[in-house]
Amino acid sequence: MTTETLTRPDQIAAELCAAVDRNFDDQIAFLSRMVQFRSLRGQEAPQQRWLAEQFTKRRYDVDAFSLADVNLMSHPKAAPMDGIDLAGSQQVVATLNSKGSGRSLILQGHIDVVPEGPADLWDRPPFAGAVHDGWMFGRGAQDMKAGVSAMIFALDAFSDAGYAPAGRVHLQTVTEEESTGNGALSTLMRGYRADACLIPEPTGHTLTRAQVGAVWFRLRVRGTPVHVAYSEAGTSAILSAMHLVRAFQDYTKALNARALDNSWFRSVKNPIKFNVGIIKGGDWASSTAAWCELDCRLGLLPGETPQQAMRGIEECLTEAHKADDFLSDNPAELVWSGFQADPAVCEPGSEAEAALSAAHHSVFQAPMQERLSTAVNDTRYYCVDYGIPALCYGPYGIGPHAFNERVELDSLRKTTQSIALFVANWCGVMRA
Repeated sequence: MTTETLTRPDQIAAELCAAVDRNFDDQIAFLSRMVQFRSLRGQEAPQQRWLAEQFTKRRYDVDAFSLADVNLMSHPKAAPMDGIDLAGSQQVVATLNSKGSGRSLILQGHIDVVPEGPADLWDRPPFAGAVHDGWMFGRGAQDMKAGVSAMIFALDAFSDAGYAPAGRVHLQTVTEEESTGNGALSTLMRGYRADACLIPEPTGHTLTRAQVGAVWFRLRVRGTPVHVAYSEAGTSAILSAMHLVRAFQDYTKALNARALDNSWFRSVKNPIKFNVGIIKGGDWASSTAAWCELDCRLGLLPGETPQQAMRGIEECLTEAHKADDFLSDNPAELVWSGFQADPAVCEPGSEAEAALSAAHHSVFQAPMQERLSTAVNDTRYYCVDYGIPALCYGPYGIGPHAFNERVELDSLRKTTQSIALFVANWCGVMRA
């Protein structure tokens, strides 16, 4: 641990961990308040305004801006927003400037959440932030507002213990992680760079070594509506859509067969996931459906680009059209509707990883393990596009995107301690 004081590193570590413990009740209350914001896509602004106020109270330099402020769509990696108002998508960067000469760091987390589904299928209200038996329940509690609270309270531990990081730290809360990644990209376009980045997604105290990419697409299928009594004279867009789904399921099986040759994911069963997440269609139970829309997601592995995956989707769709009498003359419309996310690998051996590994071992008294993720996270922009070492490491929870999503609070406490020690290891420490 590099320091700019005469205090022993082990003493600093003990004091930072003790400060996290002292503040943990406040952190739980803070996280509960965060969960109470229903920060669905396009509705994140109240949450972001509240966080900007919290950062201002901590005397950080706060930059609140929207996606419209950075000419987002001029960037080649910007993903389509599909009707979302750029000006309404708010980002917050809080900077803790330092008089020291330590390395700089970005701590980043997303505050957008996915829809909760039917609330009556939850054991507890999805936006109450309720605590029960050592867990906090709620949409976003695990993914990833717990991690956001950890990065905020890790820095609080410094000031509480009378210290400060010896390098510049940017605390960033972003949107669009669940749909495009454009929030993270906008902070880089805004000019925020650092020597390393940590994103505390809920990894169960493991380091994400590699992650897949993802492409979102929408299929718009048409049919020929007739009264069901004469259904043979018409076509159903819903049944045509089912034909396309089966074609993409078969295509995904072929992709996963090829994945056995991938150096990172060969040991993961079926790492490429295809999903139909939204389906809409039809107008009347006694009419063959005139229309159907499917919102889909398909993964891709390291070594492949989103553009290659998109060409594969186009080719699969073309072949599926040919195999159907109606679709061959009335092809479905293909719309790119969100993610065009690169796969990413956290290459072993970086100094940032070594600093995090040492912090983890100090708290957990065990080596830091790694994981392979068949989901995406925002680290890809930092490491793939901007050459910034980026680590994904955070607390343990259950049920991301599911009913009864929850985070284990003792895991959150220890993760906050790990992040505090990582900041100390990476940036250095000085007296406040």
